[in-house]
Amino acid sequence: MDNALLASNVREDQIQYLMVTYGTPVLRMCYAYLKDTGMAEDATQDTFIKAYQKLDRFDAHEAWSEKAWLMRIAINTCKDYRRSAWFRHVDRTVAPENLLLHYGLDSEEKMLIEDVMELPTRYKAVILFYYYQNLRVDEIAEILGIARSTVYKRLEKAQQKLRVKLERGYQNE
Repeated sequence: MDNALLASNVREDQIQYLMVTYGTPVLRMCYAYLKDTGMAEDATQDTFIKAYQKLDRFDAHEAWSEKAWLMRIAINTCKDYRRSAWFRHVDRTVAPENLLLHYGLDSEEKMLIEDVMELPTRYKAVILFYYYQNLRVDEIAEILGIARSTVYKRLEKAQQKLRVKLERGYQNE
C-alpha cells in the first residue's frame, strides 16, 4: 500500500513540474489553434489531464522532449475541440490585442503575429513551434507526424509567405 502511495506522489510531482514548466507554452499553442481564451484554457487543462493519464508511457518515447510530447497532446486535444459540432458554429474572430496572449508588443510585432496567424495551418504550425516554442526540427516532425525535410520545406514556404506580406506592409507605409 505504501508503494502505491509513493508512486502516486511521484506522478503528482511529475505532472506539477510539467504544468509549471510548460503551462504557458501549452496555453499559447492551444490559443493559437482555437482562437478563444476560454477554450484554450479548457484544452490546456485537458492536455495535462491526458498527460497525467499517460505519464507511464512517456518513458517509451525517450527521443521526445517533455515539451514536444506535451505539444503533441495539446495539438490532438485542440483538433478534437475543432472537430466538435459546437466549435464549427461559433464565430472565432479574435481581437489582435488578444492574439497569442501577447501584451506590451509594439505595432510591428503585432503585425507579424497577425500575419503568422493568417497563414494556412500547416505553415502556421511549424512557425509557431519553431519560433515561438523554440522546438527543434526533429521535435516538430515528431509532433506533427511528418518528415524532417517536410518541416524544413514548410518553414521555408512560410517564411516566403511572411516575407511577401511584410514587404507589402512596408510599401503601404
